[in-house]
Amino acid sequence: MAEAKRIGVLTSGGDCAGLNAAIRAVAYRAIEGYGFRVFGIHHGTHGLMETPVAAEELTLDQFDGNILRLGGTILGSMNRGDPFAYPMPDGSVKDRSEEIIDGYHELGLDALIGIGGDGSLDILRRLALQGGLNLVGIPKTIDNDVDKTENAIGYVTAVDVASEALDRLQPTAASHDRVMVLEVMGRSAGHIALSAGIAGGADAILMPEIPWTTEGLTRKILDVREHGRNFALVIVAEAAHLPDGEAVGRRRADGGFTFGGVGQRVSELIEQSTGAESRITVLGHVQRGGAPSPRDRLFASAFGVCAVDLVAEGQFDRLVVWSDRECRHEPLADGIAKSHRVDPNGTLVHTATGLGIYIGDPAASGAA
Repeated sequence: MAEAKRIGVLTSGGDCAGLNAAIRAVAYRAIEGYGFRVFGIHHGTHGLMETPVAAEELTLDQFDGNILRLGGTILGSMNRGDPFAYPMPDGSVKDRSEEIIDGYHELGLDALIGIGGDGSLDILRRLALQGGLNLVGIPKTIDNDVDKTENAIGYVTAVDVASEALDRLQPTAASHDRVMVLEVMGRSAGHIALSAGIAGGADAILMPEIPWTTEGLTRKILDVREHGRNFALVIVAEAAHLPDGEAVGRRRADGGFTFGGVGQRVSELIEQSTGAESRITVLGHVQRGGAPSPRDRLFASAFGVCAVDLVAEGQFDRLVVWSDRECRHEPLADGIAKSHRVDPNGTLVHTATGLGIYIGDPAASGAA
């Protein structure tokens, strides 16, 4: 009798809601559907660097009826430390990619299912190509910026959280005659801001993909007041640039850039240009945590099953995606080749403008 295939599963990059549902689906499909052995790798690729490898064999009795409802990831994750230029305690950097490849082989894996965003999936693919690893990718990111998929795990829940925040800000804005500014995550994509802004009744949505002006935003808020409403709601994506093109945030020690703080700048601008009182709320990591929405559980479950099926079929270097109401798969290279950003000519932008929401000037975005 042939020995059962051994597959690894890990979560890499920032956490989000729905990861446990995906891990659960991988375990169920692999163990019950194919008789595979499944090894959960702790803290992403860092677990494969450790000696011995930080991993455990997963069994179905670990996945009770509650686990798909849990936020976070039971395997842990890591979103710092590029293994090809890993920061060492003495301040130097070291290529530790071969340690990860060795960890894969130490576990005797036949395949690896990596659950990550575009950055994590890019690193995993480089490792797979270098070491001859059999890899299948599952997209997860609240930013929803992985290409080729309509939804990534975690995005829907993040939109739900941001929409609920607008729902809660509206009564207090009305009670105090204020303009409430909500800053949301999304990195370089405005998907959360756009979707939550429409669903939450925002008067203005500011995104990195579409330039906006002080005059345009001021005009919108004054117009709201002239029509008898004593409050306004503005949602701002963390990477939205100011009218002069400035991106607000801080430069990290590793040379990267962390967005944050644009909401405060927008709130101050509103007070200066309109005379209205304004307050800022920054949701931050609240958007990542908590129980996943039913739709995120659905996408995660479908992705997990589809990923194991690909392993069983011997199809690797693939990315499972959600497209046209189905779980499909695309070349992994295509999914990470470019970031999926808001289309200034897309349906949701058209919806926002059709509702009278100020979003800036889509024609100035450079989109065809």
